[in-house]
Amino acid sequence: MTDVLRRGRASLAFSFFAQGAAFALLVTRIPAIQDRYGISDALLPVFLAAVPVLAGVGSVTTEHLVKRIRPSRILRWSQPVVLLALLGVGAGDQLAEVAVALGAFGLAVGGLDASMNMLGVSLQRSYGRSIMLGFHAAYSLGGIVGASLAWAGAHWHLSLFVSYLPVVLVLLPLCLVGSRWYVDAGSGADAGADGEKAEAGAGAGPLVFKLLLPLCLVMTFAYIGDSTVSNWSAKYLKDVLGSSEQMATVPYNVYMVMTLVGRAVGDFGVRRFGAVAVVRLGAVVAALGFGVVAVAPGAGVGMLGFTLLGLGLCVIVPQTFAAAGRLFPGASDTAIARLNIFNYVGFLIGSPLVGALGDAWNYRAAMLVPMVLVLAILGYARSFEPQPDRYGDVHERPRTADVGRGSNGV
Repeated sequence: MTDVLRRGRASLAFSFFAQGAAFALLVTRIPAIQDRYGISDALLPVFLAAVPVLAGVGSVTTEHLVKRIRPSRILRWSQPVVLLALLGVGAGDQLAEVAVALGAFGLAVGGLDASMNMLGVSLQRSYGRSIMLGFHAAYSLGGIVGASLAWAGAHWHLSLFVSYLPVVLVLLPLCLVGSRWYVDAGSGADAGADGEKAEAGAGAGPLVFKLLLPLCLVMTFAYIGDSTVSNWSAKYLKDVLGSSEQMATVPYNVYMVMTLVGRAVGDFGVRRFGAVAVVRLGAVVAALGFGVVAVAPGAGVGMLGFTLLGLGLCVIVPQTFAAAGRLFPGASDTAIARLNIFNYVGFLIGSPLVGALGDAWNYRAAMLVPMVLVLAILGYARSFEPQPDRYGDVHERPRTADVGRGSNGV
């Protein structure tokens, strides 16, 4: 494997890591953000919903931009905006200021998520084996670091700005330096992919979306579950299970630790048992986790539920992106950008849905809704079955492995 690809893989993994850290620092301090800006419980779901809506706009915009601009350039400039927007969330005093900062965060994160996964799928094709789980494992590791720093900030009663500033000062220059080595499709060992992309791009219409729809639904259900953890775990532990604010930062950390563990062994499971079996097992374990959270008598049992949630949900999203790359390798940028929108659809539905049910009924019962939706993934698990590689009408690249299977080496 060429040094170009190795450097590209390492730099992209760091980008996933930085994004995991930034996102964790935001979502684990939601109670502190709410208190700082005086956001009411009724208004909080509106703020939480606005971020994925704008992120979906960013992903749609990225789908069109990559027709003229390489995904690496979009990633290079969207990641600094995300980090600076995070700092802006901690710097303001007025409601309008946090609204602007969260809006910038949402728009930039849509382009960031889409372009990161575009580069991941194209690198995976160049390697000829699955490495997507490794990139998402780096994201989980970043989430662990970010959640740990959030715990430290809450423990020492640091302001949001003081908590965020050192992280941004470290990650921002490293991301800019690392961006020099991003590898787009058509670079390095994958020269010729651009021609394939143009060839297949003409088919990226209704027929493609119809084929992609089962994966879109899986992505939606998985992110409804994920958004429930990221947006409500801290509040659930503090307000429902009676933990301290410091302890309320822990569930997301536990969740991210288990996603890291699951993704570290996930490729072995896919190689040994197949993607269908792994996705089905993940859905069942995640549903069990929501059930445990819903009936937990205290914070300790609640932690067990979030542990199961991390272990169950962690394999589903990377395998969904991998399956999309397998279906449309010549038009993977378009497929991934469209699939990525349903990441935010899941967040858009999950965050306000759980909040509304929690306010109208109670938060324990609200946890049963994502449990049922995660179980619905079982009905679409067949979409992850290996299929013959398709590279357009006349282009074949038999050296390329099934992108949904293989070994993970990050």
